[in-house]
Amino acid sequence: MSTPSGTVPPPGGPANPGGVGPGVPAAGATQIHNIGYRKYDGPRLGRSYAMRSLYTQSLRGAFGLGRSAKSKVLPMILFAVMCLPAALVVAVAVVTHAKNLGVGYTRYAILLQAVIGLFLAAQAPQSVSRDLRFRTVPLYFSRPIERRDYVLAKFGAMSSALFVLTVAPVVILYIGALLAKMDFGDQTKGFGQGLVSVAVLSLLFGGIGLVLAAFTPRRGFGVAAVIATLVISYGAVSTLQAIIWAGEPSSAITWIGLFSPITLIDGLQTAFLGAHSAFPGGVGPGAGAGVVYLLVIAGLVAGSYGVLMRRYRKVGL
Repeated sequence: MSTPSGTVPPPGGPANPGGVGPGVPAAGATQIHNIGYRKYDGPRLGRSYAMRSLYTQSLRGAFGLGRSAKSKVLPMILFAVMCLPAALVVAVAVVTHAKNLGVGYTRYAILLQAVIGLFLAAQAPQSVSRDLRFRTVPLYFSRPIERRDYVLAKFGAMSSALFVLTVAPVVILYIGALLAKMDFGDQTKGFGQGLVSVAVLSLLFGGIGLVLAAFTPRRGFGVAAVIATLVISYGAVSTLQAIIWAGEPSSAITWIGLFSPITLIDGLQTAFLGAHSAFPGGVGPGAGAGVVYLLVIAGLVAGSYGVLMRRYRKVGL
């Protein structure tokens, strides 16, 4: 039988003090174990390849791909729940020969915000909390990948997963509208507005979800933090807006909308994308207030990236 060093010792022969042998080395001799590893001589693909691989793996993981069957159940159910109402709207429009869809492209994500919130709460901690819990972040940074690469890959993957979740029903609505022979120009314009809306939503929600999840290695705590932030902020803002509207309506309704992620998206698309507002009375912000909404969203996205960079400056040591 060959030893790892490639020599064949004689049966029952003496120990080899300078290598690995079947006997016991002589007293005071240094035993060197040559286990036969060879130096890697293949191509070194560098940081960009490592970053793309991390992005792809994180995106697949958000939908349970490449993971156990149990991990696929929740994201696939939420994806189906997200798309099913759009399919029903299309079916009704085709059967009844309707001139317009029952739900606007920009309105759809607002109506199904609970599904989006559950998906984010489940998958944001899965993306980053596991790395913190099992202390694999320093292993990433021991390779030719920097902190910025890790944050960008995770941020991009989470935002892309949310975009896939939210854009799929918009595509279904658009295809259904064309099958129902609705006006091509109007539907294409609405479809484009819907794409912009869900893209901004994906960036905003992805950043917020990752920031909340990155501060705890416990997945359960991350899930609770994301759900609490989305639900409490939206509930508080909606309640205050309703109270003000029931009393003496004022511009305060518009400015209160700045304090919840979903109302931020609602206000932005009302101001610039021709959407119908979900604010009380259907009165959303105008172009002037819409600029403020846009700046707040941009600040939250950039701030989320900055907080993640600061967080991984510490945990990456």
